[in-house]
Amino acid sequence: MITQDFSSFLLDLAKNNHKDWFQANKKRYENELKTPFLNLLEELLPSLCEWDSRILPDPKKAMFRINRDIRFSKDKTPYHTIVKAGFSPFGKKSVLPGYYLGIDAANIHVGGGLFMLRGPELKKIRELISCDPKEINNIVEATNFVQNFGRLRGEKAKRLDKGFLPIAEKTDLIYNKQFYAMAEFPLEPFYNGNGLSEEIMVHFEAIKPLNAYLNQAFN
Repeated sequence: MITQDFSSFLLDLAKNNHKDWFQANKKRYENELKTPFLNLLEELLPSLCEWDSRILPDPKKAMFRINRDIRFSKDKTPYHTIVKAGFSPFGKKSVLPGYYLGIDAANIHVGGGLFMLRGPELKKIRELISCDPKEINNIVEATNFVQNFGRLRGEKAKRLDKGFLPIAEKTDLIYNKQFYAMAEFPLEPFYNGNGLSEEIMVHFEAIKPLNAYLNQAFN
């Protein structure tokens, strides 16, 4: 279970974000961070796999590495100070819609949808929206979605192909280049297994209709 030790490790890491400190505290990382996080993922995965059998059931394959890719970054600190997992069909790096979980020292971040879309996939989503613009509006305006996430997020394009312009009169979501939702709430009330997995699943339930809709573009 996630405890105060989880947060304490991440706070200490933020102050000592270098390889020597991390190696000296490797056992703390394993015991206070990695193992509790994997146990949490194991609690979540049965329901997610039931929703979509293409999601891999192994929690280790859902968890992202704590090591940062610093090759093209000005920030050369080697470790993330947030622990992350992705649940998508065929793996966390899939181009298909999925679910996201991140936990830092203070907050839980829960969301899903499509974060990274290449040109061909984006065109498929826009074609799907064009078939019935009301459908995506109904999903993101549903009470459960709004209560948990507020609104659909995503960077918007400044221009559209002419063929999609008439759809913009029915929904401005046709301009989106990403289609995702994200909620953030404090971690402290959920220390020691105090309903954390249940709260995360409430949010995943709220984003499930969006993922089911977006998946239609890839069938």
